Amino acid sequence: MKRMKRMKAPFAAKRFVDEYFPHCQAALLAGSVVRGEETPTSDLDIVIFDNQIEKAYRKSRIEYNWPIEVFVHSLTSYKAYFKSDAERARPSLPQMVAEGIVLKDSGILSIIKNEAAELLNEGPAPWSEQTLLTKRYMLTDALGDFLGTQNEAEALFIANTLAEAIHEFVLRTNGRWIGSSKWIVRALKQYDENFADRFVEAFDVFYKTGNREGIIRITDEVLMPFGGRLFEGYSVGK
Repeated sequence: MKRMKRMKAPFAAKRFVDEYFPHCQAALLAGSVVRGEETPTSDLDIVIFDNQIEKAYRKSRIEYNWPIEVFVHSLTSYKAYFKSDAERARPSLPQMVAEGIVLKDSGILSIIKNEAAELLNEGPAPWSEQTLLTKRYMLTDALGDFLGTQNEAEALFIANTLAEAIHEFVLRTNGRWIGSSKWIVRALKQYDENFADRFVEAFDVFYKTGNREGIIRITDEVLMPFGGRLFEGYSVGK
């Protein structure tokens, strides 16, 4: 079936806001279409600020041949989401607000955008000493499972765990925000392109050939500045 041609993202987003949120105080378009990374499967991420809503919500729809994710907030609810995102070190909403292009503004967006930019620039709170020990132990434990298993199917999924854990460890110990899914590689590239390339290569080689050496090497590399692998003496709750 031939795919219908769809209107340009900003026009579709503006039409959506005018049609479904005509009384909102502000609206932004964010996501890949704003960053110049649009693909045939990209959606429109639209953030709405409306002082009439009682509770923040998210909704998915298809309009004008576009999949649309709309994030609706009051003029105060976004603050709790900013705080929650900062605590989990994945600043999804602050990133959307900071990068978003204005679709509508009654004069409030500059303040909210400044809040988002300040949060992003500040970075996540550093790990406590106990959290660092726990993360170091968990990464060591996953590496041990990876080294020990002779089951290739198990090794595939342990590698997935290691990829997530390595990315989190190196970014958090360097005061950087983390990602998930495709944002793992993007977050690593924002931190250090050379490291990101070596990280991707290590896992690519393993998935293609079964060679585990690159993953083992890069795991030890990120652990080394903090004392290396940790098992002996690790304790929690005592």
